[in-house]
Amino acid sequence: MIVGRVVGMWRYPVKSMAGEPLEAAEVSWHGLAGDRRWAFVRDGQVASNFPWLTIRQLPDMTRYQPKLVDPQRPEASATVVRTPAGRELDVTDPALCKELGDGVRVMKQNRGIFDTAPLSLMTTQSVENIGKLAGARLRPERFRPNVVIEATGDEPFQEDGWVGHTVRIGGIEMHVDQRDSRCVLINYDPHTAERNPAVLKAVAKERDNYLGVYGAPTREGVIRVGDEVHLDPAGRMEDLSAG
Repeated sequence: MIVGRVVGMWRYPVKSMAGEPLEAAEVSWHGLAGDRRWAFVRDGQVASNFPWLTIRQLPDMTRYQPKLVDPQRPEASATVVRTPAGRELDVTDPALCKELGDGVRVMKQNRGIFDTAPLSLMTTQSVENIGKLAGARLRPERFRPNVVIEATGDEPFQEDGWVGHTVRIGGIEMHVDQRDSRCVLINYDPHTAERNPAVLKAVAKERDNYLGVYGAPTREGVIRVGDEVHLDPAGRMEDLSAG
């Protein structure tokens, strides 16, 4: 059953920094190639359950723009970061750590540094609806998804009904495991870092704090903007191979 098509994709080479828009991406068991492989660690927080420096502590992080130097070899590529002032620094450059705060250091995790699961997706209808509830015009990248889908039909939050099922997008399959519980990060505009508390208030009041869904790949492959999204109501994809 076709439930939509891909209209946007992002990877986030550095946790909490800006997303890198993509037209196509390889997807492995650890999510999009090159996604969230780097993160900055707060001084004195290494042993905590959440040691990462994020937009919570430094909203301007969303204005730092990482990109892969060699996007054709994402897992082996160097990563550079364009700062709000326009400097381009390697992600490992001590000058970047110093700019982000005293005692901040960078670390790499080849399997990705994810809060919940390696893939996140949401529909354009959900973004538009929350924007209306919050009284603001919102862009999907505010919610830091990997994949944005224009669903068939106009109803928002259709992705909630995909939880527990498998979707096929291009060459991959993904099991949709759970809804995405939101936090204060969505209050910050991804381009200006301006704060709008009405966004999280709308999600909390109208959606019990959930927006979008998380999942994990069950088949590796490539996805592209424009790919159709197929849903298996029974949780298996075998019957969709001819769809």
